[in-house]
Amino acid sequence: MAWRRLIITLAVIAPVLWLLAFGFQRDARHINSPLIAKQAAPFTVTLFDGGKLSLSDLRGKAVFLNFWASWCPPCRAEARDLEAAWQKVKDKNLVFLGIALQDSEKDSRAFLEEFKITYPNGRDESGKIGVDYGTWGIPESFFIDAQGRITYKHVGGIRAALVIAKLEDAAKGIVSAQEGKGDFIPVR
Repeated sequence: MAWRRLIITLAVIAPVLWLLAFGFQRDARHINSPLIAKQAAPFTVTLFDGGKLSLSDLRGKAVFLNFWASWCPPCRAEARDLEAAWQKVKDKNLVFLGIALQDSEKDSRAFLEEFKITYPNGRDESGKIGVDYGTWGIPESFFIDAQGRITYKHVGGIRAALVIAKLEDAAKGIVSAQEGKGDFIPVR
């Protein structure tokens, strides 16, 4: 009788343990987002310049939303490309917004200074914005169209040319069929 219970218990527990182990091994670049083509989660963030910015304030514009941290190597690797992309599109009806996750204000400000980032950036102090967007690792970037729909998600480092192309697609309301996977592995 005891052997029978043990075998049944193992038969039930083993698959659950396997699923948990498999899930913890997953790379964020291989987890598809259910948010593509859906309304972006509303948020308000306090910017490092002291102002506040809500997603609703950006309605009518295409938005590039980038989650990053100063301690993240792929974030550091993409920082100059993001600023270069911003410089090319800043005079159009397009918006860049960076949101620091799991980072201190001091370190975030030092990062922005080091890379001479001029587009708006704020800090997700509670982590709620990152959770609402389903961020798994950083960097992760979202492209949002003028109606507030997520048109594209990119996990990992991203280059300026792709940022500009996907932001222009978002401005036209074009939703990508697939997510992007970066050159750099995101950091968890």
